[in-house]
Amino acid sequence: MSDWGPVFVAVVLFVLLTPGLLFQLPGRHQFVEFGNFQTSGASIMVHSLLYFCLVCVFVLALKVHVYHRDACARRERPREMADWGPVVIAVVLFILLSPGLLFQLPGKMKAVEFGNMQTTGASILVHTIIFFCLITIFLIAVGVHIYTG
Repeated sequence: MSDWGPVFVAVVLFVLLTPGLLFQLPGRHQFVEFGNFQTSGASIMVHSLLYFCLVCVFVLALKVHVYHRDACARRERPREMADWGPVVIAVVLFILLSPGLLFQLPGKMKAVEFGNMQTTGASILVHTIIFFCLITIFLIAVGVHIYTG
């Protein structure tokens, strides 16, 4: 039984909270800057904390689940313990795949640029596709779970 809820939440939040796309907090020249396609280590840290909090709210507190119709019919009773697997995987991937931190694909001047702290619409799209593929592999194909009581 595959729960696509955490994947959906993680991908949507990845796009919305990618520093520089909608906003950057803190900005380079102001506290908050909108649509500047820039990033920094500090803004990736702040956006990662926001991402962590929102993923926890949607996945752990609100328990957003999306199942295939056939899977719902034979669904087992959910575990009472919190599954931190989707949260941990999503936050780590958010940090590693934030365009401009480790790499930007495609870069502004080259196919791949490393640590340039910039982003573009195209690189956000490519990084989102990579994010979706990796989180689907970890959560759906492999089924990573971290349960706490």
